[in-house]
Amino acid sequence: MRILNGEKEIRSGFASIFAISFERVNMRVLFVHYEEDYVSREKPLLAHERVPFGISYISSVLKKAGHETEVVMPTVENVEVVEERVRDYNPGLVCFTSVYSTFKFLSQIAQRIKRRYPDVFLALGGTHPSLDPEECLKSPFDIVCVGEGEYPTLELVEQIERGGFPGGIANLYIKNKNHIERNSPRPFISNLDSLPFPDREVWLPLLAAPLSRPSILAGRGCPFSCAYCCNHALRKVSDGKYVRLRSPENIVAEIMWFKSILPLLEDIYIEVETLGANAKWAFELCDALESMNKKYDVQVAFGCNLRITPGMDFERLFDALRRANFYFVNIGIESGSERIRRDVLKRYYSNEDVVRAIETARKYDLKVGTYNMIGIPGERKEDFNETIKLHRKVKPNWFMLSVFFPYPGTRLFEECKEMGLLDGVDMELERRRAALELPGFSKRQIKRRFNWSPALFNIGLIPFRRVLHQLFLCRLNTSNRFLALRRKVKRFTRILSGGIRKYIPSSQ
Repeated sequence: MRILNGEKEIRSGFASIFAISFERVNMRVLFVHYEEDYVSREKPLLAHERVPFGISYISSVLKKAGHETEVVMPTVENVEVVEERVRDYNPGLVCFTSVYSTFKFLSQIAQRIKRRYPDVFLALGGTHPSLDPEECLKSPFDIVCVGEGEYPTLELVEQIERGGFPGGIANLYIKNKNHIERNSPRPFISNLDSLPFPDREVWLPLLAAPLSRPSILAGRGCPFSCAYCCNHALRKVSDGKYVRLRSPENIVAEIMWFKSILPLLEDIYIEVETLGANAKWAFELCDALESMNKKYDVQVAFGCNLRITPGMDFERLFDALRRANFYFVNIGIESGSERIRRDVLKRYYSNEDVVRAIETARKYDLKVGTYNMIGIPGERKEDFNETIKLHRKVKPNWFMLSVFFPYPGTRLFEECKEMGLLDGVDMELERRRAALELPGFSKRQIKRRFNWSPALFNIGLIPFRRVLHQLFLCRLNTSNRFLALRRKVKRFTRILSGGIRKYIPSSQ
């Protein structure tokens, strides 16, 4: 089998898989996705793991029905790119996806489009409109999707295509002249295997690293109710089972689909809220992955998320993961303070559980990364010192530290509101800048500890040059000025390398 390499050949491979037999393309749909931390104007999306599954699945459903899709990613440097694509692509529908922190920016773009192209329907979906549709209806969007969007979007496209004004579509709130049609919710999609594989090809023109590690979504929904997360609210937007898992056979089929395009693919992230939430399914998946890998000379290695629960049989689970060729797990510690975890975050496990999990993972040659937070409501300097202390005790292979951000729809948002902590919340570079001024833990103190976290967590445990490198990256990623400089340097080197390439004789 010929090995694909380079963006054009990879895109051709994806396109051949998505080829569908239909006589004509029915309608064009343009998706708008925004990320504050983009790589460049030309290639804003860093890697495959940054690809949002929501748009990808909707795009795939639309393509299967014979429609054409495209994605555009505006940046603060080129907000006009959306208007240009609407002009040139001529879509019948423009779909935006939004979280709370991107809503204002996307609303401004929608206003520009609506002013210039008033007859084009603008739809908004994602977490924020699902949790606060009434606020979103005050914006220029014509339609707001509450809940899963695959089949509501397909019905919407088909109604627009027939020429009538859309209406009566479950999950959609639709503005119709002087009133709003608030349609009832439809049940969560019960059988995830019934969905086509997500559309990867549509993202390739936007990817800075088209050969980067992809993710595969293994399920939807989370069984836990952490106070900083909105799962408890999202599970109420529709009827039916909220936590759903794809069958191991369906997941393996998608991996084999990937391998048919990229035979040398050897690394995939299994994206699911926590692999250990359903032990029976996890063991069946591991067995299926182990059997699949025996078919390939170049086997696929995997990584995943794991939520610690008291009493979990780590020995059996990590043994199964290792046999299935998993080589790392990411574990959410969040805080080293058991008080903060228990009373504030509503995560019920002890530091001894954390130590036992990581020690057992190492026994089975699994690398471990940890997720941690700082600036949590109720957190004091002493609590964060407990996070540092626990980290230095378990010595993970890497750590991720983010600053707590109060997202609407979460329990902690309501608590922050009651405590009067929401004044002056910094919306820029969310989770990388101190959002709250806490009693006993000021924004300045949070910022200092966040910026120096590579040293606080790792000095004396890893080579000093690696600590310096991590400190540099931390400083880079918390400054808009440095991020802008990085993008300019990358753009200059791309232009320079393109100019040099013109003078290199072809090997043909």
